Amino acid sequence: MSYYFNTTLPTSFDDAVARTVLALKAEGFGIISEIDVQRTLREKIGAAFRKYKILGACNPKLAHEALQLEDKIGTMLPCNVVVQELEDGTVEVAAIDPVASMQAVDNPRLKDAAAEVAQSLKRAIGSMGG
Repeated sequence: MSYYFNTTLPTSFDDAVARTVLALKAEGFGIISEIDVQRTLREKIGAAFRKYKILGACNPKLAHEALQLEDKIGTMLPCNVVVQELEDGTVEVAAIDPVASMQAVDNPRLKDAAAEVAQSLKRAIGSMGG
């Protein structure tokens, strides 16, 4: 089982980030955190790295439901979405598969909620083309 959904876009990095945010918004997600990995690695350890952002996507309604089912599920929130520049100039967008990430949690109702989140993330990633 793969632990992510992805697509590759023939566009600029900044355009891919903007398109990702819009696609997630259309599925009810907001971006509650953004980590610029390239900048962080450069500033913290002087390492050169490709353009790479981690977007923390959260659907408040679905997060609230999950937290009511399992109070420690916050350790797995938000859903991370990666936007990274590839060597060939394209940009990959990849989102965590919450079903795969929550397999260790023994709560059947949570698995159903994770499946709902997974479908929303799949639709968002799929709507971006590629």
